[in-house]
Amino acid sequence: MGHHTFDADQARSLEDDSRYAYLSVDELLGLFDFEETDCVADLGSGTGFYTRSVAEHVEEVLAIDVQPAMHAAFEEFGQPRNVFPITASVDWLPVCADAFAAAYSTMTYHEFVSEQALDELARAIEPGGRVAIADWSAEGVDERGPPLAERYDAATVAEHLEDHGFAVDKAEERRETFVVSARYEPSSA
Repeated sequence: MGHHTFDADQARSLEDDSRYAYLSVDELLGLFDFEETDCVADLGSGTGFYTRSVAEHVEEVLAIDVQPAMHAAFEEFGQPRNVFPITASVDWLPVCADAFAAAYSTMTYHEFVSEQALDELARAIEPGGRVAIADWSAEGVDERGPPLAERYDAATVAEHLEDHGFAVDKAEERRETFVVSARYEPSSA
């Protein structure tokens, strides 16, 4: 499990609507049953491409990214008032336990995954909280995204989550990407 980050100088490319071919907003939102009062975490928020859409359905979104330049780009491209940027790594989330009702990662899991990051995710999400991971698959055709060697497949990500107290209800491979959806159930750890 290693780390690398997306080149912040290429931030504008993250605002490309062609990204919806790999994960639509409807698909992402369909993985959750958001309440209007929820606090949700976007793990690896980047320029806020998906964050803006999620923010319309919840009270607040914690936009977590390791690069201050990404937060600056997010502000430039339009940051909703209920989005709060946090410059941090997923392996050290500066929030209290049970801080958010849900968390998601869109095409960034391969950048932050580690035992510590998964422990932090389990600590910061409330019991019963949902998590969704969509990322480039190791079983993909390598048209876009990181090299295949840096990717994970749905089964491996499901195993990572299960090992940290999450009950996986969906682990689906697609042509180039995967989606994994789970609920945090600490008694299953």
